[in-house]
Amino acid sequence: MNKATTNPNTPRPSVWKRIGWMVMIWCCSVMTLYAVSSLFRLLMTAAGMKLK
Repeated sequence: MNKATTNPNTPRPSVWKRIGWMVMIWCCSVMTLYAVSSLFRLLMTAAGMKLK
């Protein structure tokens, strides 16, 4: 069976590049969570649920 499709001779990306990708993915997930929560807040405000 073929275990891997990657070539073992290819160099791995640098540590900073991998950390950069992790930070970018984290930031995008936080922004998505903020957008969804803002949408829920907008819908709840439109339905008459407001904080006093």
